[in-house]
Amino acid sequence: MTANKPLLKVENVGIRFGGLKAVAEANMEIYKGELVGLIGPNGAGKTTFFNLLTGVYVPTEGNLLFNGERLNGMAPFKITRKGISRTFQNIRLFQDLSVLDNVKVAYHSSAKNSIISSIFRLPSHFKNEKEIEEKSLDILKLFKLEGYVYEKAKNLPYGQQRRLEIARALAANPKLLLLDEPAAGMNPQETHDLMNLIAFIRDQFELTILLIEHDMNLVMGVCERIYVLDHGQLIAQGTPEEIRNNPKVIEAYLGEEVS
Repeated sequence: MTANKPLLKVENVGIRFGGLKAVAEANMEIYKGELVGLIGPNGAGKTTFFNLLTGVYVPTEGNLLFNGERLNGMAPFKITRKGISRTFQNIRLFQDLSVLDNVKVAYHSSAKNSIISSIFRLPSHFKNEKEIEEKSLDILKLFKLEGYVYEKAKNLPYGQQRRLEIARALAANPKLLLLDEPAAGMNPQETHDLMNLIAFIRDQFELTILLIEHDMNLVMGVCERIYVLDHGQLIAQGTPEEIRNNPKVIEAYLGEEVS
């Protein structure tokens, strides 16, 4: 841990959908610079948890604190501006836009250029546009996507679409990056490359990362701490070694591979 005060603090958070408790009394602390995993069987509530953190859902109980500021009820775009960005389990790119434009859209969401300068095409508008394009090209090069700059996103191979979605999330300039099953659908080599990429971007961008993933090799290989969610409740936390040998985790997975 790199700070005494957590970057993200989840205090007894829960949410109900009718009579169903999808997440109950969840507690979590993530510190600046950490790379943390969130695992659990299918239907455990992991994506619901991400939706709570990003304002898609509003908790029915408890508090979400980011940098000490309460997020409960805050609109998703405001949470993004506070410094939380995410990818999705099902890829959500602008399929008919170019690879470059997908990243530029994210940069524009945090740009400080005024509406007046854009309407009247003032010099500051063109300066800002040039800076955004240069930053976008730099991040695409970092993700080895420079050869696809003007290609439509929908024409990219699946693994490259995953990379583009992470690149776009980074373009929003987050402090906390939430990755929802980034290795889904990838082959073993792509997953291995992704594991290295996640560790690299954490260090390169001085990020804090919370990762949902079913691929246990990826989680155990890249995460420093892991939380385990089962039936909407966090049942364990610890190092990969502690999680691997935790009886509650083994029981929750009912013999699934957790090593």
